[in-house]
Amino acid sequence: MRYNLRVMNDFKNNFVRAEFHCHTIYSPDSLVKVKDLLMACEKKGITKIAITDHGSMGGAFEAKALAPERIVLAEEIETTEGELLAYFMTEAIPQGLEVMEVIERLKDQGAYISVAHPFDPYRGNQWFPKTLEAIAPHLDGVEAFNARCWKQSFNDLAYAYAMKHELQILVGSDSHSLHELGTATLTMPDFNNADELREALKQAEFSGELSGAWVRVLSTYAKFAKKLF
Repeated sequence: MRYNLRVMNDFKNNFVRAEFHCHTIYSPDSLVKVKDLLMACEKKGITKIAITDHGSMGGAFEAKALAPERIVLAEEIETTEGELLAYFMTEAIPQGLEVMEVIERLKDQGAYISVAHPFDPYRGNQWFPKTLEAIAPHLDGVEAFNARCWKQSFNDLAYAYAMKHELQILVGSDSHSLHELGTATLTMPDFNNADELREALKQAEFSGELSGAWVRVLSTYAKFAKKLF
């Protein structure tokens, strides 16, 4: 496996392998239990993980109590347009608020603010180009690679947006199942708050690949299963 040697060398220098986008049973489209997620992290060598459930921080807080050094408190927040990802939060933000209201609330928490899969047209509410331009000065980073995107071109557009606005690059598996966990990660110096994350990302190295469209079936199954049971 091409990744192992690099990870071993980095860990000696206090580097971590970080997953910045994953979901648990606290999201409506995932059946992943928090304890199972943490066990999968151990098996896959993921040493830092942001649990970014949709409109909930229940999974993040549950995991933080079990593995405080591994977990970043985070959330994926749906605005009136697209979705934001935020890290090192203190409390959840409701879904469906105006984007600038969400950003201001995140700033009040001292969170690191990123935009999720901004150019993927298959994610529900869509960002208007003028909104992405307007919010760029308020962002820290951009999810420039999301493993659940159907086409790499969507990620390429996100990367170009980040470069244009001099924003930091983040990646994520967007996993809704244990199979997907760790599909896209960054190897980087360890970090424990938003400012340390900003510094650590300057040395981050990417490893990942697209998951394939079939993983969407897992999310659909999770939604139906929760309605039935």
